[in-house]
Amino acid sequence: MSSSYLYHAGGHAFVLLEGFGEGEMVPTNQVLIHNRNEAILLDPGGHKVHYEVINEVSSLVPINDLKYLFFSHQDPDIVAAANAWLMLSDAEAYISELWLRFIPHFGVDELMLPRLKGIPDQGMRLPLGDTELLILPAHFLHSAGNFQVYDPLSKTLFSGDLGASIGPPYVEVEDFASHVQYMEGFHRRYMPSNHANRYWADMVRTLDIDRIVPQHGAIFPTASLSAQFIDWIASSPGAVECMSEVYRVPQ
Repeated sequence: MSSSYLYHAGGHAFVLLEGFGEGEMVPTNQVLIHNRNEAILLDPGGHKVHYEVINEVSSLVPINDLKYLFFSHQDPDIVAAANAWLMLSDAEAYISELWLRFIPHFGVDELMLPRLKGIPDQGMRLPLGDTELLILPAHFLHSAGNFQVYDPLSKTLFSGDLGASIGPPYVEVEDFASHVQYMEGFHRRYMPSNHANRYWADMVRTLDIDRIVPQHGAIFPTASLSAQFIDWIASSPGAVECMSEVYRVPQ
């Protein structure tokens, strides 16, 4: 596990908390964005990594500065420790409106429920310090209610599971073609359809993106590599297109 500033300028910064998870758990990346005296933690993680992530976050900013928790979707590697974070801080937690009634099943105390906030399907803008973040729709990539965060100051797209890679021996992609092997299997199973891929690509091409930071695996640290990923996903088949042979009655 490690943390590193990937952007720090004019009172605005974000830190990549990278490689949390061990054994059979899928490793995850968490991101802390802070502006002035306000911070947001993206996809905080599950119970197994909770204390490690707390230690990293509290070494970077006072916990009282944590204004928001952001959950890109409902998976346990993202949201399972929601109650602990809500108990620890005064933060509001944002997740798709679709999942508000599911999150209490992770053991969220009823006194914490008023701080769970639903994101409408079309996304929203979220003020942070003297800037604002864009909460972008990324539905079906791979969750029915799925969102991403775009930070206009650092020109960074935090893409959740989209762009995830499994097992690369590096933190930053250097050669896109050789990196595809770590993404292809995941995206062909977990991203359902090329239609959703193309809708997303058309949307994010309107943004000024210097880097893309997924929740698993290596990041795309330049505008060129980010553009290559966007082009790749726009032309990639999803699970619906890849699984026609699976739909057979078992023999």
